[in-house]
Amino acid sequence: MAVITVRVPRELKEAMEKLDVNWGEEIMRFIARRVDEELRRRKLEEAIAVLRETEGVERGFAENAVREDRDSR
Repeated sequence: MAVITVRVPRELKEAMEKLDVNWGEEIMRFIARRVDEELRRRKLEEAIAVLRETEGVERGFAENAVREDRDSR
């Protein structure tokens, strides 16, 4: 594992020490969630960009496709 150092105000550090919390684990989980959120956000932005570049279908396409499918039965 890699090591990351975080500086916090002295008052915050003192308050953290009074609590029974594994701060290393908490911070690691937070970072993992945040990275996941950011990766998902970027993929969504990429997908939206691709959709914006594509042309839409002609008006009435869905209606005609459904009708054609129903008529073929």
